[in-house]
Amino acid sequence: VHVMRNICAKVRVDDREKIMNEFKQIHQQTSQKEAAAVLHEFYAKWNKAYSHVIKGLREIEPDLLVFYNYPKQIRASIYSTESFNNVIKRKAKPKAEFPTEQSLDV
Repeated sequence: VHVMRNICAKVRVDDREKIMNEFKQIHQQTSQKEAAAVLHEFYAKWNKAYSHVIKGLREIEPDLLVFYNYPKQIRASIYSTESFNNVIKRKAKPKAEFPTEQSLDV
């Protein structure tokens, strides 16, 4: 998610939707090998226009595909933990006035 935001900030507005749709395809593949192939196609297509973006992606490539090391059932939750963490923060914030965890249960 953070990578996508960084990409959006560094590309022209006219290209954002195309780039984001293509980048999302990487996370929709069934295996790490397929995802790497899609990622390298992405590099080839956009390197000429956005070499600085592609260079940054190449540096973090192992981290981009690490979630493929986990079972398919939990990949989506790994990929989308940011929204889950935001929900937890919103729920916990109003309860910050409670001094202990036991006082939350009362």
